[in-house]
Amino acid sequence: MTNKEEIKGKLNEAKGKATGDNKDELKGKIQQGMGKAKEKAEDTADDAAGKMNKKIDEHREKE
Repeated sequence: MTNKEEIKGKLNEAKGKATGDNKDELKGKIQQGMGKAKEKAEDTADDAAGKMNKKIDEHREKE
């Protein structure tokens, strides 16, 4: 799923390409990368929480 940071990045990159502003283009690419990294970190945290909850549930069922 695309997040706000990735969308902002795509817009800045497009603006930079359209105006010939390498700074805006680079800023957009960095924003997109940060957005993807943030999304990946959130997915990893959700996965870890899910696994931990599963282990807790398994432990409770044994008691």
